[in-house]
Amino acid sequence: MGCASSIHISDRVVYHSGKESEDSHSPQQTNTTQHQGNPASGLLLKPPSCKVLLVFAKEDSQSNGFCWACEKANFRCSVARTPESALECFLEKHHDLVIIDHRHSRHFDAEALCRSIRATNSSENTVIVAVVKRPDREEASVMPLINAGFNRRYVENANIMTCYNELLQLEHGEVRAQFKLRAGNAIFTALEQSQEAIEITSEDQVIQYVNPAYESIMGYQQGELIGKEIIEVPKSEKNKPDLLETINSCIRKGKEWQGIYYAKKKNGDSIQQNVRITPVIGQGGKIRHYVSINRPLNDNNRSEKSSERVQAESQTDIQSSKHKDRRKGSLDVRSTTSRGSDGSSQRRHSSMARIHSMTIEAPITKVINIINAAQESSPMPVAEALDRVLEILRTTELYSPQLGTKDEDPHTNDLVGGLMTDGLRRLSGNEYIFSTKHPHHIPSHLTTPLSLNDIPPRIAQTMENEDSWDFDIFNLEAATMKRPLTYLGLKIFSRFGVCEFLNCPEATLRSWLQVIEANYHSSNSYHNSSHAADVLHATAYFLCKERVKQSLDPIDEVAALIAATVHDVDHPGRTNSFLCNAGSELAILYNDTAVLESHHAALAFQITTRDDKCNIFKNIERNEYRTLRQAIIDMVLATEMTKHFEHVNKFVNSINKPLAALEENGGNNDEESVKSVLTTPENRILVKRMLIKCADISNPCRPQELCIEWAGRISEEYFAQTDEEKRQGLPVVMPVFDRNTCSIPKSQISFIDYFITDMFDAWDAFADLPNLMQHLDNNFKYWKSLDERKLHSLRPPPE
Repeated sequence: MGCASSIHISDRVVYHSGKESEDSHSPQQTNTTQHQGNPASGLLLKPPSCKVLLVFAKEDSQSNGFCWACEKANFRCSVARTPESALECFLEKHHDLVIIDHRHSRHFDAEALCRSIRATNSSENTVIVAVVKRPDREEASVMPLINAGFNRRYVENANIMTCYNELLQLEHGEVRAQFKLRAGNAIFTALEQSQEAIEITSEDQVIQYVNPAYESIMGYQQGELIGKEIIEVPKSEKNKPDLLETINSCIRKGKEWQGIYYAKKKNGDSIQQNVRITPVIGQGGKIRHYVSINRPLNDNNRSEKSSERVQAESQTDIQSSKHKDRRKGSLDVRSTTSRGSDGSSQRRHSSMARIHSMTIEAPITKVINIINAAQESSPMPVAEALDRVLEILRTTELYSPQLGTKDEDPHTNDLVGGLMTDGLRRLSGNEYIFSTKHPHHIPSHLTTPLSLNDIPPRIAQTMENEDSWDFDIFNLEAATMKRPLTYLGLKIFSRFGVCEFLNCPEATLRSWLQVIEANYHSSNSYHNSSHAADVLHATAYFLCKERVKQSLDPIDEVAALIAATVHDVDHPGRTNSFLCNAGSELAILYNDTAVLESHHAALAFQITTRDDKCNIFKNIERNEYRTLRQAIIDMVLATEMTKHFEHVNKFVNSINKPLAALEENGGNNDEESVKSVLTTPENRILVKRMLIKCADISNPCRPQELCIEWAGRISEEYFAQTDEEKRQGLPVVMPVFDRNTCSIPKSQISFIDYFITDMFDAWDAFADLPNLMQHLDNNFKYWKSLDERKLHSLRPPPE
């Protein structure tokens, strides 16, 4: 079990305050299985304190910086001045991390020392870093470092916090990965020494491993079993006829099965065993392996196990039957909004990954414990119903359905995977440097702020119907030479009285809109200021709806307009998954979590508050600013797609259902009851999240020509990402978005089916938007007609 050396080149470092760094020093463990109570979940061995060897011929600020950083991080540090003493020290202590000074060849040959360390057996899992001079002009080749055995290059920087953060990144990245390899060897040794028979198979039930105890008990040699399917191994006739089918039905759903099973030994004898079969869930919730632990039953313990067998078999029977009629949808939004269903919701089902046992009593565990207690004294039908309730509650993704037809629908699979994951782990040493650049200043030709009175007549004419849903943002884009956000923002913010609310001059607002627009990338085909202007327009349109106005206060309206304006500022035209796979600095800064959305929100406030000329918040009271800031951040983060279903489901259950119940009970005119539902702080947050989410992905609900244009733009951006992933050697997040083979109609159909329909059904039931739903219906039929004709393009060929 080993890993080829890789090298990660980074000249920039993410800075933390000391407190944050110390708090984040303990790594979060990654669960490798997702069923309840699995003892094999996560990393079983606790990493020891990192041992660091510093090899510097002379003491200087750089070596002192690393010494201080080791002390602050509680790493055990050794210092060597010569290659000989370094090699001797390494052989004695087997350091996890070696940092070698590569700046001064006259002192010693750093590459030769690295080769010497790599030649030792104990260096297999050691991370070695070269400290190099900052290059004058072009980037020096890293191949000599790779050939010598270095994992990483550190460009000299004696700043103690820089050194500290470099050590933290190394410890939580490469060093921790190497420890897991060593831990894997230790765990493998434990399997070999176990007295219980252990068998590991693939998801296709092909045998991959059996331990010596299995060979001893069953009489087979490992070579006779590896590579064979389970069905090829002889079975005992003593088992119930349908037991195998029952077991397979259980474990293929990701559930653990435990019970009594008769196995046939190589010599033909049957042996009764207590068997536990555990599915191992991999990335994306897919089963990757099955681990079977078998303990033979002898005459002494057979009687005490008989009751356990009956209980296990009856439990399995219940599990196998109780799912047959269970609907696969975690929620059918349309059923709660009294709308028709085309059956698409039946293709969805909630993730059934089990939550692990918790040491702290969260509210959900209290609920589960109460239900468990109630089951003991309940009649069988009630107990079985409570079983189904518990099954739903014991999931890690209560709000996130999975596709039921993933394999048959690669367009939906790729689209959903690309939008709702934070990336795969990198499989190579490639590193995509997406640096946290300084924000753009306003270009010189924009230094004179515009006023509503200064807007040229041609541009003003294109904005005459900006309060209509059918407003054409592309006409404004062309008229303003790709600067629609500033002009449309001026008009919409004026219409809503934003300057009056913020007590800021119109000149400040104009400067702010211009600098925000300057930080959108016009080179992006989709995520540019035209998209921001379109989302701002949709947000303003929704804010005028009566039910929305009943729910929100003026501060909420201002927060929504500002959030829509900044929600994608400085978007690089690549998805979160891409940035995480590429090891971008933003992904490192935000820990692979809501990377872009966190960046948009943070940068928006940096831009706004750094210069009084564009600080629209300068004159508002501190508490009001805090409230406004939190609302803006929450709305921007709500546009991140991994929590899409959570936001939609909470909106339906907390708002749509109570309102529908009031209507059914004749409470149509009970304004107080309606107001109590709409204006609670929690529900106002849900309304704002839903509002900006619908505004952000409303393209399928636009008039057909606008919908087609947006579909072409987002497809081009995904094509460009796929092209770059192939060039960089990165995992391809959405393989179907290959510009040579992609079917744009299929991708749009998948997007509408999976994300749009339910969300806009719920939003329409709340805000009353029949025109949007008609556009959605027309556009869906348009894409369907193209797909039925086997066309891959945006439009049919000219007749």
